[in-house]
Amino acid sequence: MDIATDADPDTDLSPTLAINEEIDRRRRLGLPVVPLGFGEANVPVLPELRQRLAEAADQGGYGPVAGVPELREAAAGYLVRRGAPATADRVIAGPGSKPLLFAVLRALDLPVVLPAPSWVSYAAQARIAGIETHWVPPRPGQGGVPDPDRVAELASAPNRPRFAVLLTLVDNPTGAVADPGTIAELAQVARRHDLPLISDEIYRDLVHDPDRRLVGPAELAPERTFVTTGLSKNLAVGGWRIGILGLPDGPLGVRVAGRVLGLASELWSVPPMPVQRAATWAFTEPPEVTARFADSARLHGRIVGAVAERLTALGVGFVPPGGGFYLYPDFEAHRESLQHKGISDSTSLATALLEEHGVATLPGVAFGDRPERLTLRLATSMLFGRTPTERQQAIETADPLELGWVQDNLARLDAALSGLLRG
Repeated sequence: MDIATDADPDTDLSPTLAINEEIDRRRRLGLPVVPLGFGEANVPVLPELRQRLAEAADQGGYGPVAGVPELREAAAGYLVRRGAPATADRVIAGPGSKPLLFAVLRALDLPVVLPAPSWVSYAAQARIAGIETHWVPPRPGQGGVPDPDRVAELASAPNRPRFAVLLTLVDNPTGAVADPGTIAELAQVARRHDLPLISDEIYRDLVHDPDRRLVGPAELAPERTFVTTGLSKNLAVGGWRIGILGLPDGPLGVRVAGRVLGLASELWSVPPMPVQRAATWAFTEPPEVTARFADSARLHGRIVGAVAERLTALGVGFVPPGGGFYLYPDFEAHRESLQHKGISDSTSLATALLEEHGVATLPGVAFGDRPERLTLRLATSMLFGRTPTERQQAIETADPLELGWVQDNLARLDAALSGLLRG
């Protein structure tokens, strides 16, 4: 299979979903595969969350387009505890943060600056909406946040139209956690040039160091910051499809809210009512939920760290990850040996790993990186188990690296990378 890198968002699957289907296809054929392509959180669903979903299963009505008042109140409290001055009347719920991101882009109707690299759907959504994109690389180690100096230069260019800036905390694809100083600089640039900020914080609860405090732009520039998040990563219910949008106070938030709700009413109507009820409980963050956030962050950090150690041993560079379950290795140090094998860019690198070594990844070009760079995104969350029993043991054990199936997956990854780079 050639890894798709130039997917047409009007006709093709997103690369992340396409690689997930390819993994399933290979498994059905009995082919070995190390699943590093799809970013699914993969931890078990909390029993208490399942119970609340079941209790609300008889609620089949539509309800308000923006979500039930109880959910919006709970979500506002969740955002406030993370520094965003949210209120229930400035929260909109949707069937995942992904459609809410699209709705904000469409409602703002401005060109958008994206970090390079960044999640595959940002540019695809902008293209669907007919919105111009500008790629701005982050500073070293500040993945997910376009370099504030370069954003300022772009905003100061003669006759440059006003634009929005999209950032991610924690970053996908690099796993980086931007420093508070970088966020503060971007907030200052946004205020100086009247730029809306869109902060995708879907991975925010999965910072590996429990003592590390994140600062989001809504804490520093609340009058112009839109925050999207949900429960797909921190509680691993991506298939339930629930997300929230926090809107800024003032005229900008009011204008965009009206447009987002108009789009919602015509596209998805409302999020599923039983899911809204379960999410209401989750966003209040009872002890069971905060414990699961902490356990998930610890598990992901341990597995990411184990893969990072193997990359380091092989002389592969990467941005040190601080959260989530991604790594973004750069194989440039091995370019000469890889070229002898016909590998000269990220697409051929990902294809060789899959076809010759059974390792499913995604090429950096899918995330807006330069095609010639030898970069990949690795999603490590599927390494700690396929069955419910394996996943439960992985999140409960003190050290998941002691589990046999985790050791087997890491050994297969070791063998594949060694075969690629040294064989």
